[in-house]
Amino acid sequence: MTVAVRVIPCLDVDAGRVVKGVNFVDLRDAGDPVELAAAYDRAGADELTFLDVTASSSDRGTMLDVVRRTAESVFIPLTVGGGVRTVADVDTLLRAGADKIGVNTAAIARPELLAEIAERFGRQVLVLSLDVRRAPAGSTESGFEVTTHGGRRGTGLDAVQWARRGAELGAGEILLNSMDADGTKAGFDLELIGAVRRVVDVPVVASGGAGAAAHFPPAIGAGADAVLAASVFHFGELTVAEVKDVLRGAGHPVR
Repeated sequence: MTVAVRVIPCLDVDAGRVVKGVNFVDLRDAGDPVELAAAYDRAGADELTFLDVTASSSDRGTMLDVVRRTAESVFIPLTVGGGVRTVADVDTLLRAGADKIGVNTAAIARPELLAEIAERFGRQVLVLSLDVRRAPAGSTESGFEVTTHGGRRGTGLDAVQWARRGAELGAGEILLNSMDADGTKAGFDLELIGAVRRVVDVPVVASGGAGAAAHFPPAIGAGADAVLAASVFHFGELTVAEVKDVLRGAGHPVR
């Protein structure tokens, strides 16, 4: 049985509001996360991803109240990331209503955290979130580098090798965000998706660059299991139904 492709709106949240920019800067207000989440649930989204985009750079935890109210307003799986540093943070977010937890910066600082989370809660809860950019020539084997703090800091870490290691340590899913494509609406980074797909056997969620319905099928063709987008949904340029129609028309099963 072929697994259906998931279409996932992403709520990038800062100071309790959904925001969207280009390459994670010049953020503009896109609305209330609870209202948007409920609207996407009604519109047929398969899941929602909630990212507290300044939690790591501001050195604070994810906003629990917003997570709790968002979880209460939807009946589809909710992934929450941003500012998750410990197993206790994961426990707190799951109790607040999250179904899956995205970890990025803290796992780079201490990879063992991934194994600890997977052992405690099961790997189906754990999403390794990667903010990836193209690296200077010769600096990484794959040509891609992991960044942290909303793309503001390079790590020198090869993104493809890190994705493989993260899956080996217990990540049940890879959220793969192209920082170069983020907010540009020029299409997903198909080379990046393909490179990660070749080294992991867990689901890959493609993120960054969606600007038209036609951009989604190639991401699945490159190896993604799910497609994530933000601004095209938030500002009414595309609907979840339109994306599913295009995916279905390209021969990809959708719910």
